[in-house]
Formats: sequence, structure tokens, C-alpha cells
Amino acid sequence: MQRRSALALVLAAPAGGCAALSLATRPPPELFALTPKSTFATGLPDVRRVGMQVEVPTAAAGLNTARIALKPTPTRLQYYAGATWIEVLPVMLQSLLIESFENTGSVEPFAAASVGPRADWALRVHIREFQAEYENPQSPPLVRIRLLPRLLRLPRRDEVGAASFEAVEQAPSTVLADIVVSMDETLGAVLRDLVEWTLITIDAETA
Repeated sequence: MQRRSALALVLAAPAGGCAALSLATRPPPELFALTPKSTFATGLPDVRRVGMQVEVPTAAAGLNTARIALKPTPTRLQYYAGATWIEVLPVMLQSLLIESFENTGSVEPFAAASVGPRADWALRVHIREFQAEYENPQSPPLVRIRLLPRLLRLPRRDEVGAASFEAVEQAPSTVLADIVVSMDETLGAVLRDLVEWTLITIDAETA
């Protein structure tokens, strides 16, 4: 009995080694990044007289991930295989928001909520939609992004304004790289409207 057990262990070892080797040689996921908005309406108000911070956005559990989401049906959420965002989506979006605000030239350069001088305003954003949606698996999907911002006056965090910004675009193909380009363009439209709304609202409240 002891000899049979020892033989079984010896025979099992190569199989375990092969499994470990397979895991070690599995190709890493393809990484994708989105870009901040850099073009805005002319004549935006200058709000450099006040301090502002952008909090890490919140998101539903299915979107609080680095995986790229898709909906094959309205009631199912899945993810593209072998591909991720460069960061968890809320963290990536926070960086894109900050860069977009700075690109307006209407705010002082600022950092995340956890660093920097005390701010007068905080922007809190909820990610409601951020996925590709398929009506037909063989056809290019729709890209849908919807962000819900809330503008808070500090230090009491009184809500001054809330809004909803959504954009939808048809991807040119079913290739993931093309879908990500459409996501970048769709997000750009949402970021433009969100940033402009924020600056106009702050200016009106501090005039």
C-alpha cells in the first residue's frame, strides 16, 4: 500500500508541473486606456478663485472593476475576455475628469480628494452606464455611457446641483479595439457636458 501511494505521488507530479507551466505562460490581458477631453465651448467661466476636488466616482458592483463590460441582452452583464482597462474604472475616470478640468484652463491644477489644500467644492460622480450593448451578436454594438454628477459645497457637503449626462454611439465594427475607440469618443462627449455644467454651476453660485 505504501509503495502504491508513493508511485501515485510520483505520477501526479508531472501533471501538476504542467498545470503550473500553463498558468505561467498564459498571455497577459490586453490593456486599454481612455483619454481626457481637451476641447470645450469658448467663453467658459474662470473659477480659479475657488478650490475644487474630484472624488473617486462610485459605480454599481458590475462596473466597479477593471474589466470592460458588455451587455449581450438588457438583463445580462458580461465582460470581454482577455482585455481590461489600465485601472479600475472609477479610478481611471477620476484621473480623466481631473485632466479634463485642467484642460479647460478655467481651474487651478488640482489633485485627488485625498491630497492638496482644502477645497471649497467637491464633485461626486456615479457611473450608471459604461458598456457596449448588443442587439445582434454579429452586428457592431452600441456604446452607452451615463454619468450622474453631484456638486457639493464644502465643508458641510451641501448639494448645490445634480445632473445626468449620457451619450450613445454605434461602434464601427465588432473588433474590440474599434469598440474602445467608440467608448473614448462617447466618453469625450459626456466629459465635455459634465465639465462645462460644473464650471457654469460653480460660477453662478459664487458670483
